[in-house]
Amino acid sequence: MNTQNFFFKKVCLLLTLLIGLGILPKFGSAKKKPKKPTKVVLLIGDGMGLAQISSVMVGYTGQNAFERFEVIGLSKTSSADNYVTDSGAGATVFSIGKKTYNGAIGVDSAGKEHRNLFELVKDKGWGTGVVVTSSITHATPAAFYAHVASRKSEDEIAEFLVRKSCDIAIGGGKKFFTDRKDKRNLFSELNELGYKIAADTNLLFIDSKKLIYTLADNGMKKMQEGRGDYLKKATQMAQSNLNKYYENYFLMVEGSQIDWGGHENDFTYMQQELLDFNSVLNQVLDEAKKDGNTLVIVTADHETGGLSMLENKSNTDTFTVNYASKGHSGIMVPVFAYGPGAEDFSGIYENTAIFDKLKKLMIKDGATKYRN
Repeated sequence: MNTQNFFFKKVCLLLTLLIGLGILPKFGSAKKKPKKPTKVVLLIGDGMGLAQISSVMVGYTGQNAFERFEVIGLSKTSSADNYVTDSGAGATVFSIGKKTYNGAIGVDSAGKEHRNLFELVKDKGWGTGVVVTSSITHATPAAFYAHVASRKSEDEIAEFLVRKSCDIAIGGGKKFFTDRKDKRNLFSELNELGYKIAADTNLLFIDSKKLIYTLADNGMKKMQEGRGDYLKKATQMAQSNLNKYYENYFLMVEGSQIDWGGHENDFTYMQQELLDFNSVLNQVLDEAKKDGNTLVIVTADHETGGLSMLENKSNTDTFTVNYASKGHSGIMVPVFAYGPGAEDFSGIYENTAIFDKLKKLMIKDGATKYRN
């Protein structure tokens, strides 16, 4: 037998076997590079750690949105000046990619402004928005459009909306636009810039490319006080408008009061807020599944309360909860990802990496045009 032919046949047989076992790809079937998302929804459960998710979902008979994610990572939450971050520094790191001091909004630890993700994607024609259960000038939403030295400067934060880096903002905070020490009426100024302005206690659907909608003087009601499905409806309205008027968009949605329940060490308060957040996650995931081009990221800026689940010796089918603090803790928080680019969010990393990953996926060469 010809030795060369024999060797060739053996090689072909081996390659066929490896392809059949999936160890080698089929010829011509090299994996395509994963596509980048055309829409990104970042959902922040403020103060939401694994204990909050675990304790609330035990015995829950509805659809657990967290179980729908196949990509999960862990984010290290420290700020520049404290192992335990606050929401200002915790959201700023997502927005500008720099660790900063607690209380900062959109500036680094030296107080220097850096362009945030909203400003960067607006350069490419993307739509932007925030939907929250706090005031729209509170620390987390503010970090995505404002640059101020202190999160307490909510009058000053409100002025940054006039710069137009945020197209849609829905939540509380009316007083920071109309009841101001400088007597400016920012609603009038924003209206002149093309924003529709709504200030009501009941959410009504408004069709607009640019919208500021405040439903409370400061923060929104608790779920326990009858807030109802506001967060679902507000998120749906924001996505509907952004979908209609922009080819691409970046929306940040915050379950703000998960954190507030933790600060009060009120498990029922936190539980109701997290269940509300869960319902919004399911809604956003359903939309992303239909769309196929939407990246959904769910994470927290930090954990609040040092919550733990402990043995219930009188009833081993249940558990007791214990809070270690009325402040934040420094533990890592989960990151859940779904959609184009989701695979980038697995692993353990600093919170700065969330900015880096989002920027890489959203900032492309060329600009995207507004829809007519």
